[in-house]
Amino acid sequence: MKNSPIHKSPLAKKVWFDDNKMFILLEDGRELGIPLEWFPRLRKSTKEELSKWRLIGDGEGIHWDSLDEDILVGALL
Repeated sequence: MKNSPIHKSPLAKKVWFDDNKMFILLEDGRELGIPLEWFPRLRKSTKEELSKWRLIGDGEGIHWDSLDEDILVGALL
């Protein structure tokens, strides 16, 4: 009998920014660094606006109410 691995979507735990990138810490310990250039709304936002994110779907995505922006973590991999 062959066991199939369970493929679980990567889940975010934490999000932070520097001047040029968005960083995401995943539950499995990986860290992603994504250029803000990929996301025009985020690139044009203030540091205060960027800091008002929340995780959606238990970490499957990141949402900014004031920016009307959603990013799926799995789409970044």
